[in-house]
Amino acid sequence: MPSYKEFHARSISDPDGFWREQAQRIHWQRPFERVLDYSRPPFARWFVGGTTNLAYNAVDRHQATRGEQAALVYISTETPSGEPAEKSYTYAQLYREVNRFAGILKGLGVGRGDRVLIYMPMVPEAVFAMLACARIGALHSVVFGGFASVSLATRIDDAKPKVIVSADAGSRAGKAVPYKGLLDEAIRLAQFPPAKVVLVNRGLAELPLVAGRDLDYGRLRAEHMNDEVACEWMESSEPSYILYTSGTTGKPKGVQRDTGGYAVALAASMEQIFCCAPGETYFCTSDIGWVVGHSYIVYGPLLNGCTTILYEGTPLRPDAGIWWRIVEQHRPTSMFSSPTAIRVLKKHDPAFLTRYDLSSLRLLFLAGEPLDEPTAQWIAQGIGKPVIDNYWQTETGWPILAIPRGVQALPSKFGSPGVPSAGYNVKIFSEHDGSEIGADQKGVVGIEGPLPPGCMSTVWGDDERFVRTYWTAIPGRMAYSTFDWGIRDADGYYFILGRTDDVINVAGHRLGTREIEESISSHPNIAEVAVVGVADSLKGQVAVAFAVVKDAGRIATPELKLAHEGDVMKTVDSQLGAVARPARVHFVTTLPKTRSGKLLRRSIQALCEGRDPGDLTTIEDPTALEQIRAAVAR
Repeated sequence: MPSYKEFHARSISDPDGFWREQAQRIHWQRPFERVLDYSRPPFARWFVGGTTNLAYNAVDRHQATRGEQAALVYISTETPSGEPAEKSYTYAQLYREVNRFAGILKGLGVGRGDRVLIYMPMVPEAVFAMLACARIGALHSVVFGGFASVSLATRIDDAKPKVIVSADAGSRAGKAVPYKGLLDEAIRLAQFPPAKVVLVNRGLAELPLVAGRDLDYGRLRAEHMNDEVACEWMESSEPSYILYTSGTTGKPKGVQRDTGGYAVALAASMEQIFCCAPGETYFCTSDIGWVVGHSYIVYGPLLNGCTTILYEGTPLRPDAGIWWRIVEQHRPTSMFSSPTAIRVLKKHDPAFLTRYDLSSLRLLFLAGEPLDEPTAQWIAQGIGKPVIDNYWQTETGWPILAIPRGVQALPSKFGSPGVPSAGYNVKIFSEHDGSEIGADQKGVVGIEGPLPPGCMSTVWGDDERFVRTYWTAIPGRMAYSTFDWGIRDADGYYFILGRTDDVINVAGHRLGTREIEESISSHPNIAEVAVVGVADSLKGQVAVAFAVVKDAGRIATPELKLAHEGDVMKTVDSQLGAVARPARVHFVTTLPKTRSGKLLRRSIQALCEGRDPGDLTTIEDPTALEQIRAAVAR
């Protein structure tokens, strides 16, 4: 193997040669004619003219060599006792289930280019549905199970799915979370409702069916038991799925992913970054509603011929040793989780870390939000394994920065997610003039085009928004902005210092402050509101709101103020879901703004975090900031 520097340098200087070699990792039904078409920047088309299929590469091509190997191991601790229930599917069994689900979708009129929205808990049927969509050339749009109706409705209207796949309920810490009522309300609110809804009945909640629209998955599966559905061979640049992520405008962005580039990037990353070989087991604790779940629960491990673990539950049920018990029983070699999850475990008896045999585990990867040094050291020492940070986004689909131990075992540095992955031409730019900044100087983390295979190809249905949002933020440069501050040290390691925009990261979930502000503003007694992300020792960041009320009498006493705060939080819960609920809602009589009317968000955030609010020469009313200071001091 070449050294990391040689490996990465070639991926930038000779992308055609480099990615032509990496493309051999997957099956091409028709060979590609060109590795890259970048004639219309910033839109990159990888492996032009080649045809392939994600489901074929993830399932079909393994039948001859590993048909009896476990492909998907489903483990749920959402049982009455909390003791894990398990079900395993071999590659042969997964093939049959995917064909059955593909038959169901084809029977409902879903075809190439149609959209299917998947609103599901962490159950095998969700994976079957994703792979079935890929098989027939339909685009799946997975929405995190339990998302509130208003948020779900906006995604329905943007994607316009022909079919929605859902369930009666999910479960969290042993308590059922009914989905059907949320789904019915979302469909009622949507301007473009689906023709059909396929429902998996888990027996956890009432499941009233709407005549003519709602269909029982169990009955449909029985009708399609022996279906054999041919793969649709997709041109490499045809879209494979849409995954929504928060934006600063209040309208979520549909990240559109291609087919061939995504398959190649994930297959390469499984070896080069995650060091998991075919036949080995991979354990990712994320959710399929997030990009990590798409890439490293479903597609990445299966493309690579691994066994993937699908876990439904919390890290604490039945106790704080459950994940390590799973490692002992199922012998994964690589594990992927989040810093937030480790900080949760840190509050419990460290003896759980040494109770089980973890000898199979070589590496623990953590990503989703910044990894602090105390957390990294605690878990590394506790389980006696290297902890590997990495940094990426929904938009990129796989790591931008990592320690590519499959190429060269570079040392990790606490606080740094590592060095650029193959194909990522990462630089630090000045926010003022777009010039490239040298070592140890703060600037905006950007990527010079083209983005490598696997990254977003555009915003669904809105090419102009793709260009405007991501490619115009760095002055004078056609460069992709991550909207994160960062520095690069003299060794080429990058350090991420926080967001440059109004998107916050709560336990790995990206939330637009504008979305939360719009939700709070819909409350009848709120005149104006500002939401900022504030550093939190457990979740990385939390949302904190400052609101001006219309009727001050509603908050005239501490008791009324507390009740009103709870009422505002319920509004957010009902519209965006509990994940978007602010940690606090403070009531003030005015918000700090410049004389031109711009909210001083960074100053508000600084006061919440006990920092200097910075230059306030343009503030319109200095007393407004004093109200913020007094509110957070209480």
